[in-house]
Amino acid sequence: MGEEDNEKSALVPRLRFPLFSEAWRADRVGKIADIFKGKGIAKSDVSNDGIHPCIRYGELYTVYGELVTEVLSRTSLPASDLFFGESNDVIIPSSGETKEDIATAACVIPGRIAFGGDLNVLRTKEIGVFLSYYLNGPLRKGIARVAQGNSVVHLYPHQIEKLPIAVPARNEQQKIADCLSSLDELITAESQKLDALKTHKKGLMRQLFPREGETVPRLRFPEFQEEREWEEVMLGEIAEIKLGKMLDSKKHTTGTLLPYLNNLAVRWNEVNTSNLPKMYFDKDELDRFGLMDGDVVVCEGGEPGRSAVWDGRLPDLKFQKAVHRVRFKVPFEPRLLVLFLESIAGTPRLESLFTGGGIKHLTQEVFARLKIPFTTHAEQQRISGCLASLDDLIIAQAKKIDIFKTQKQGLMQQLFPVLDEVSA
Repeated sequence: MGEEDNEKSALVPRLRFPLFSEAWRADRVGKIADIFKGKGIAKSDVSNDGIHPCIRYGELYTVYGELVTEVLSRTSLPASDLFFGESNDVIIPSSGETKEDIATAACVIPGRIAFGGDLNVLRTKEIGVFLSYYLNGPLRKGIARVAQGNSVVHLYPHQIEKLPIAVPARNEQQKIADCLSSLDELITAESQKLDALKTHKKGLMRQLFPREGETVPRLRFPEFQEEREWEEVMLGEIAEIKLGKMLDSKKHTTGTLLPYLNNLAVRWNEVNTSNLPKMYFDKDELDRFGLMDGDVVVCEGGEPGRSAVWDGRLPDLKFQKAVHRVRFKVPFEPRLLVLFLESIAGTPRLESLFTGGGIKHLTQEVFARLKIPFTTHAEQQRISGCLASLDDLIIAQAKKIDIFKTQKQGLMQQLFPVLDEVSA
């Protein structure tokens, strides 16, 4: 066996279906696909009653996966101003925010779809779905290496053409595409279950709290049906609200260096403690900006109102200016405040409190005047426990989806040969 034969024998994936044994052929993307550019379709050109189905590049990040079987957007631009695709075309953005994200490809099964101007269109006689998985998986790093730019990243046809690739027979391409598509269908089905759980929780929250101007919730547990009506109290009357320390690295260079929460670390119902930033705290600041188990942390900026209960995992954790600390002065279930804020998120009841133009803020003074529903501690605990059980289901479902996504990534790494071994 010669040197060339040895190289070809290495062109096989680590994981392979039993039916296949032939080596994959080394090639370049430009040899297996003709590459075109779409034509401009602005956001304002898209309408529900448009004549032509169309895809804009941003939808690859938000709407579509590796396989597109149904196109959601439409445009009424003249056909002469559009670039129409063919069935099996593979599209990939020609511009994006990061070099990693730009490697987002999709195979479009329907024909005569109008492709927007920031899309590269790969027209191939190979199995398009196979190629889209390849571009999103093993070729992702190669695309990131050749893409140009920093704040705005560009990917040109001549860069895609030079990418090395290994191609098996069509029946093996189809088998790989079918395998990964089946896993994607499972991920989609499980994601729909997750969305249904979140929708159920949202509807339940809005029924378990009285609506604005009302004193009794629409849905109340039987043991509390005869209890007194709920009250509305201002948050500042029952809790101490403190805004975190102003971050100024030039002024604060001495003291104790400790991790702190910023608004990015606060998520709905949880605090992300991985890779927390650090800053210096003076001796008299250690208690003033400290957190205790049961404190509620609420975003002041970023996404104002987003909140979570701190569980005391890090005893030395502090909080920064973009975060409010809410510490109750009366018996009150901390998680109930988080649930209430979540239930009114996106509504005028919360958003009317925000100040600022482009970047919204929830100031301490205004936040203290927020009227929150108040009932007996026993009923608070009952509502919190009910929704906590639903949150457990949501968390478990999200973890299940993450496992499937991890399995998919692992499969993609093993179902394609190592590209460093490919030469054309």
